[in-house]
Amino acid sequence: MELTPGLHRIGSDIVAAYLIVTPEGITVVDAGLPGHWRDLRKKLAQLDRSVSDIRAVLLTHGDSDHLGFAERLRRDHDVPVYLHPGDADRAGGGPKPKNARQTSRPGALLGFFGYALRKGGMRTAWVTATHPLRDGETLDLPGTPRVIALPGHSAGSVAFHSPLVDAVFVGDGLTTRHVLTGHTGPQPAPFTDKPAEALRSLNHLIATGARWVLPGHGAPWGAGVDQAVTAVTNAAPAAESRTRKGSIR
Repeated sequence: MELTPGLHRIGSDIVAAYLIVTPEGITVVDAGLPGHWRDLRKKLAQLDRSVSDIRAVLLTHGDSDHLGFAERLRRDHDVPVYLHPGDADRAGGGPKPKNARQTSRPGALLGFFGYALRKGGMRTAWVTATHPLRDGETLDLPGTPRVIALPGHSAGSVAFHSPLVDAVFVGDGLTTRHVLTGHTGPQPAPFTDKPAEALRSLNHLIATGARWVLPGHGAPWGAGVDQAVTAVTNAAPAAESRTRKGSIR
């Protein structure tokens, strides 16, 4: 999916990854699931580009459904992988904190796990070497992405702002499709370590003024970062209530 010239998505509303494409090369943001490797190769062919044009993989955090083909690119094609040190252990297969019981709907839950299985979600390739990210730094990569600390979903969650494509890539800082309920629209993401901190962190995005807000799960949001953050803030009380009840609907 081409969102705007130079900005592409692979995957689906269930799990997605993104490409910033410039004449100088390609920056990949998040790496989806292992089976998205085929989607990546197909997209590169459509763009008349190759894996050799990829300059880096930027990971918003270390959850397995964002690591996908990252280690494959690093190991087989010498593509550097960037990650905040706070999530290095997580991306290496280390333990995750236990979250509160999550609200779910059977149909959405089955859809998520079915898609994950089809895309190789049981074959996670943990990332064995990464380059550290620092809050506020601008990376010398296609799209000149700037790192924005976004702790809460995980200790090392970050977003990336690329003025070139007028987009901020938020990982699981928020979602526009809840993978467990199927609810759509900007809202807090499930499986968040510290929900209150994650909500506060979204304020760090507002100064970007970006048109596109691009989550790891859900449709791309093109109505601006201000509206996205407001919508998540408004949705948070209901989401917190459902999580406390831990109901299955």
